[in-house]
Amino acid sequence: MNGSHTPYTLFAQIDQRCRDLAAGLPAQQEVVRSWSGVGFRMGDRLFVAPMGEVGEILHEPRYTLLPGVKSWVKGVANVRGRLLPLMDLNGFLGGESSSIRAQRRVLVVDHQEIYAGLIVDEVFGMQHFSITSFNEKPVVPIEKLEAFIHGVFVRESEWLVFSPHALVQHQQFLNVAA
Repeated sequence: MNGSHTPYTLFAQIDQRCRDLAAGLPAQQEVVRSWSGVGFRMGDRLFVAPMGEVGEILHEPRYTLLPGVKSWVKGVANVRGRLLPLMDLNGFLGGESSSIRAQRRVLVVDHQEIYAGLIVDEVFGMQHFSITSFNEKPVVPIEKLEAFIHGVFVRESEWLVFSPHALVQHQQFLNVAA
């Protein structure tokens, strides 16, 4: 047996050929950390809710009106056999809802035994923001929202980070009786 063709030398030659023909590693790129959430609109303001705080997004379902509740409590809907209280988020915050029903959506929140649907004017789906575009406080603070806003991301405009979990734990939100 010729010493130049031993199994070890054959493997060494194959290894060297593979290394010679292998593509180089891609250029090192700076990793940009990002944050993702569900984007939505109320009035002329843009909001984004953390991903884990919105269980699902629904078209506004048919609902039954409830007597003796505040005006922002729209009613209760049957969603797959579960009763979902529907709250007009813009109405709760003192604003007017969009008159275009086709654009309105419901953000479903299921947190610490509270199951509620928040009606918003429009949903934009997943939004991704660079962590570097985050600020702790919006440029213009909004009194009625302060307890629910946990910062702002700035892109072409401000996207307020809105916490549905903070909302459904707030005493004013829980007090629905008129």
